[in-house]
Amino acid sequence: MEPKGGGELKVPLLQAPEASAAAVSTVTFQLSDIKCASCVNSVEAVVGSLNGVKSVAVSPLDGRAAIKFDPKLVTVKQLKEGIEDSGFGVHELHEQDIAVCRVRIKGMACTSCSESVENALQMVEGVRKAIVGLALEEAKVHFDPNLTDVDKIIEAIEDTGFGTDLISSGNDANKVFLKLEGVYTAEDVNLVMSSLELAVGVNHVEMDLSEHKVTVSYDPDVTGPRSLIHCVQEASCGPKKYEATLYSPSRERGRDKVNEIRMYRDQFLFSCLFSVPVFVFAMVLPMLPPYGNWLNYRIHNMLTLGLFLRWILCTPVQFIIGKRFYVGSYHALKRKSANMDVLVALGTNAAYFYSLYILVKALTPDTFEGQDFFETSSMLISFILLGKYLEIVAKGKTSDALGKLTQLVPDKAYLVAIDTDGNIISETEIDTQLIQKNDIIKIVPGTKIPVDGIVIKGQSYANESMITGEARPVDKSPGDKVISGTINENGCLLVKATHVGSDTALSQIVQLVEAAQLAKAPVQKLADHISRVFVPIVVAVALITWLGWFIPGKAGIFPKDWIPKAMDAFELALQFAISVLVVACPCALGLATPTAVMVASGMGASQGVLIKGGNALEKAHKVTVVVFDKTGTLTVGKPEVVGAVLFSEFSMEELCDMTIAVEASSEHPIAKAVVVHAKRLRKKFGSSTEEVLDVDDFEVHMGAGVRGKVGNRTVVVGNKRLMHACNIPISSEVEKYISENENLARTCILVSIDGKIAGAFCVTDPVKPEARRVVSFLHSMGISSIIVTGDNRATATAIANEVGIDEVFAETDPVGKANKVKDLQMKGMTVAMVGDGINDSPALVAADVGMAIGAGTDIAIEAADIVLVKSSLEDVITAIDLSRKTMSRIRLNYIWALGYNILGMPVAAGVLYPFTGIRLPPWLAGACMAASSLSVVSSSLLLQFYKKPLHIQSSS
Repeated sequence: MEPKGGGELKVPLLQAPEASAAAVSTVTFQLSDIKCASCVNSVEAVVGSLNGVKSVAVSPLDGRAAIKFDPKLVTVKQLKEGIEDSGFGVHELHEQDIAVCRVRIKGMACTSCSESVENALQMVEGVRKAIVGLALEEAKVHFDPNLTDVDKIIEAIEDTGFGTDLISSGNDANKVFLKLEGVYTAEDVNLVMSSLELAVGVNHVEMDLSEHKVTVSYDPDVTGPRSLIHCVQEASCGPKKYEATLYSPSRERGRDKVNEIRMYRDQFLFSCLFSVPVFVFAMVLPMLPPYGNWLNYRIHNMLTLGLFLRWILCTPVQFIIGKRFYVGSYHALKRKSANMDVLVALGTNAAYFYSLYILVKALTPDTFEGQDFFETSSMLISFILLGKYLEIVAKGKTSDALGKLTQLVPDKAYLVAIDTDGNIISETEIDTQLIQKNDIIKIVPGTKIPVDGIVIKGQSYANESMITGEARPVDKSPGDKVISGTINENGCLLVKATHVGSDTALSQIVQLVEAAQLAKAPVQKLADHISRVFVPIVVAVALITWLGWFIPGKAGIFPKDWIPKAMDAFELALQFAISVLVVACPCALGLATPTAVMVASGMGASQGVLIKGGNALEKAHKVTVVVFDKTGTLTVGKPEVVGAVLFSEFSMEELCDMTIAVEASSEHPIAKAVVVHAKRLRKKFGSSTEEVLDVDDFEVHMGAGVRGKVGNRTVVVGNKRLMHACNIPISSEVEKYISENENLARTCILVSIDGKIAGAFCVTDPVKPEARRVVSFLHSMGISSIIVTGDNRATATAIANEVGIDEVFAETDPVGKANKVKDLQMKGMTVAMVGDGINDSPALVAADVGMAIGAGTDIAIEAADIVLVKSSLEDVITAIDLSRKTMSRIRLNYIWALGYNILGMPVAAGVLYPFTGIRLPPWLAGACMAASSLSVVSSSLLLQFYKKPLHIQSSS
C-alpha cells in the first residue's frame, strides 16, 4: 500500500535540503541622500515589494540598509537597482561572505591560455579574485555566492574552449564524499538525505543523483565518516538496502591525469600510423631507386600514385587527429587572443591546402609540375603530439615530491576499543579515511602512523624524517604527540586521534604547498607580457619571411640555383614561412616559472621547508640581512631556572606563592619555567599544598612581564624595564645580581610585592647547537645577521657573542621589532625575519620574507612566508639557498626559451640558407618546437636533485 500523501511528498522532500541549504542571505548597502524617516520609508517600501525580500532595515543616521532575502528569487544586483530606482545612490557594497572553489582545467598549452581563462573569470559578475595555474592546470576562484555560483564559473571557463572538472567548492575541511548503492528513486533520495540531515553533527548535505554521490559537511568533534556511513545503512527500509562507500576526488583527479597521458600517447601513435608512411613515400623511397619508382606511376595526367597516397594518408591526420588544433584556434580567436594552436593550425593548413592545390593542378594539365607538402602537415602534427605527450609526462613529475607526501598515509589502520585499565578488548582493521576524532588506533612496529594524535600507551621511536627532515628517530612515550605519515620503528603504541583527514599536519602541509604552486611568482609577469604579443609577432614575421623570399625570387634578385629542383619561388617562400610559424614556441615561456616553482616547493616540503608561494620563493633569493629573535629561535626555547634569591624580609615560601599565582596565568615560556621551579622550591621548603592563589586585575606587559593582585597585595613579575615602568626602586644589591647573571647570558626575573623587590629568579635558555655554524654560513653567503629581542641588552649581547653576531637590538617590544625591520628596509636591505612567538608576528609580516619556526605559535606560522617545520636554524640557509637555486633555474629556463625563439626563428626564416644551404623543413621545425617545451620542463626537474648546503647532525 502506498503511504498516505506519498505522491505529494516526493518532490518537496527532494528539494527541501537545497532550500534549507540556501537559507536566507543578508546584504548591507551604504546609501546616500537618506535625510529623514520619509526617505527610509521610501527605500523600505520599494525594496520590500521585490519578490524574495524577507526584511529591510534602513538606518536614517548612517544610511546603512540591511536586507534579508532569498537568493533564489532575487539577486543582490536587483536589490541595488531597486534602491537606485527609488532615487538614492548606492556608494558602497560591503564585502559579503566569500566562497572559494577550485576547478581543474583541461587543454591549457601556454600563458596565453591561462590568461584568457583568468580574464574570462574576472568578467563573471560576483567573482572577486581568480588565479589560474598553468603548470598545475587549476583555477582557484573567490566569489560572492549571492551574485554567482560554481555552475556559472564552470560555464565561463568552458566558453573559452577548455574542459573542466570541479575539484572542490567551499572548504573541503570536514567534508566526506560518499558513493551510494541502492539509491535510485526520489523516495530513496529523501530517505537517505533525511537520515543524514537529522544525524547529530551534520551541517550540510549535497546529493548528486546522476553520479549516485553525496557530499556531507560535518562537525568532527561530534561525528565522522564511519558514523555517516552507518546513517545511510540505517535508512534502509524493508527489502531496500542502502550502502555507502568512501570515494576520493583527489584519486579521481589522478586517474584523469593518467587518462590524459594515455590520450596523448594514443593520438601520437595513431598519427604515426599515417604520417610515417607519408614521410617514407615523400622523403625516403624517392631516394632509393628502383624501390620508389612505383610511386611515380601516373594515375591521371600528372597525378602520381605517390601524391595520391600522401593525400589519402595525410587527410585523417589533418582533420581527425588535428581537430584539437582547429577547436583550440577557434576558441582562442573567439576570445580575441592567439596561442600555440593558432600557429600550428596556420602552419599545417598552409601546407595541407597548398598541397591540395598542387594535387588538383596535377589532375588538369599534362605538363604541370609542383612540390607538395603533405609530409610537412602530417609529420608536424605527429611531432607536436609527441612533444605534448612527453611534456605532460614531465609536468607530472614536477609534483612528485608532493605526491610522495600524500602517499605517506597508510591505507589501513587498526581501530581498538579499550577498557578502563587500558587493555584492548576488541580490534578491527578499517580504512584510514574512516578514522574519527578520539578513536584509539593501534600502531604496530614498522608501520606508518595514520593520524595525528597523542600516545596513551606504549613506548617506541618514530622516524619523522619524511615530514621534518630530522634523520634521528624521536622517542615516543605516553603524552607525546605523533604525526601522520611518520613510521613507528620498534614498539607497539596506542594512539588517540586528535586530528584526522584534512586537519592532520601532513594534509596541512600538502594544502600549503598546493596553494604555493598556484600562486604566481612576480618573475612570471615577464612571460605574461611577452605572451600577449608573441603570436601576432610570429604571424607577422612569417608573412614578412614569405614576402621576403617570394618577391625577390619572382624578380630574379637571388640566383635561381638557390631554389631546389621541383620547387618554385612561391613554394620555397611558403616552406620558410611555415617553418617560422611552427618553430616559435610560446609554451616554453609559459612553463619556465611555474614548473620550477612546483618542483622547488615540493622539494622544500620534503626537506622540512614550507614555502607559501612563488612570491616568497622569489624574494628569499634577494635576502641581504637575517633578523633573528632570541628566545626559541637562536635558543632552544625551553628556559630553565638555575637560581632563586631573596632580597627582603619575605620568606621563600611567600615569594613562591605570589610568583606562582601571577605567572600561572601567563603563556610565556619563561613564566612556565619560573612556575615549575617555584613549585619545586615550595615543596623543598616544607609546603605540600598544590593550591594556586587567586589573582585579580591580571595584566600582561608585552616583552616585559605580568602584574596582578593576590589578595590585598600587588605583585609585579618581570624584567628591570617593567620595574622602572611601575616606579619600583631597584637597590644596588639587585643591580649587581642582575649584571652578574646577564654577563652569563642569563635573564633575571624580578618579583615585586607591594612595591618592594622581594626576590629574583635567574633563567637560562641554552643556545641551539647549530646556531653559531648557521650564522657563520650565512656570512659566507654574503648575508649579515642581527638579533632583535625583548630581553635585556647584557643577556642578548652574551648570546650574540656566543653565536657570532655583531649587531644587537635589545629590550624591543613587538612594534619595535617591526619598526627595526622597516628601518633596515629603508637602508635598501632585503630583510628576512626568523621568529617563533606571537610577539614576532608584526616583524614577520613587515619583513620581505618572514620565516616561522615550526614549533612556534600558530599566529607566527600564519604571519610567515616560510615555515621551518623541524625548527632547525639550518633550514634558514636551506630556504635561502633553495630560493637562489630556483631563481637561477628560472632565469636559465627563460634564457633557453627566449634564446630558442630568438635563434630558431631566423634559422627557420632561412637566414643561413644563402651562405650554408641549411634550411629547416617545417616538420623538423615542429620537432624543435616540441623539444623546446620539453627541455624547459626537464630543466625544472633537475631541481629534484637539490641537496641542502648545510646539514648539521643533531647530537644525541
